[in-house]
This record gives sequence, structure tokens and C-alpha cells, in this order.
Amino acid sequence: MAAAFPAGGTFFDTLKKSFVDVPLDPTKDNAISTTEFLEAAESLVTLFDVLGSVAFNPVKNDMLGNVKKIRDRQLAAPTLSETLQELVINELKEKKHVATEGLLWLTRGLDFTAQALRANLGNPSEELSASFRGAYGNTLKPHHSFIIKPIFSAAMGATPYRKDFYKKLGDDEAKVNEALAIWLTALEKVVGILKEFTARKEAKW
Repeated sequence: MAAAFPAGGTFFDTLKKSFVDVPLDPTKDNAISTTEFLEAAESLVTLFDVLGSVAFNPVKNDMLGNVKKIRDRQLAAPTLSETLQELVINELKEKKHVATEGLLWLTRGLDFTAQALRANLGNPSEELSASFRGAYGNTLKPHHSFIIKPIFSAAMGATPYRKDFYKKLGDDEAKVNEALAIWLTALEKVVGILKEFTARKEAKW
């Protein structure tokens, strides 16, 4: 596989949109800008290509399917969907919940990715498969049916060796770790806001 990063840079330089660039409005209950969030989520999914196994296709397709549900709602009602929170509340007012449900599942998928990479970054001796398996148990697994669980479990076991994965993110290990940490912190912040919001009564259907 060709390098997934520019010379002297890291994989994170190739992202169309980073979670670092997603506008949050602290004056409006941490409202998250819908357009940038969806672009950052689509960019995150390219990380599964770096993991390099077709076993991750179900994970990737699931996340992109949820991005599409949210974007379809945004396109249908742009003035009511400038932030994710507005999009959900306005959709639920119409007694619909396709995008709202998509956001809930996408949040779980993002949380899974964030937890796996945080565990791996924080424990240099842990293989990716262990980090991803642990994160799956904490996030998506409790919500998956017995039909879906084996498909996702197969993906966890198909992760590359840790050293091979990090090499695909960049030549300079220190630079990769720094870029990953910055991106991950921004992702975790967004996930934290979304987990709190989707747990609220006003986001339920």
C-alpha cells in the first residue's frame, strides 16, 4: 500500500477536515456546526482504509450511512440544521427521527474510534486489536444484535500490527504521536458534547 501521508508529514495532514476545525459555540450550549462536523466524520473514516482490512468495511459503511442520514436532513431543511443540536430538535418536532437516530449511532462509532486510539496511544505496548476490542465492548457492542456482533468482532481481530499501522501514519513517530493526540483531543471533545446531548430528553424520540 502506498504511503497515506505527504513527505515529511503525517496522515492527519491529508484529512479534508479535522475535528480541530469543527466550530463549537460555547455561548449556545456547545452547538456543533453541522457541515464541518460531517466533513470531519467523513475524513475520520479514511483512517479505516489505513487499517487496511476489508473486515473494517462494515464499520466504515455504517458510519458513512449515518453521515448520509444527517446530511440528507441538512439538505432538506438547511435553515433548521445549521448545528447538530438544532437539526435534531427541529427534526423531532416534525415527528421524524431518521437523522437523529443516525447521529446517535454515528456518535457511538466516533466514540469507539476515539476510545480505541486513546487506549493505544496511552499504552505503547498494547496491540491495536486489544485496543479496538476493548473500545468495541465499551461503545458499540452493547447496542449491537447477535447478528452484527461477529461482523464487528472480525474487524477487531483484523487490525494490523501496531508498528505497521503507525508507520502508515507517518515516518516520524514523534510527529505522528503529536498529530494523533491533537486530533484525538478535538474528537473526544465533540464526542463528549454529543453523548451528553443525545442522552437528553429533548433528543429522544
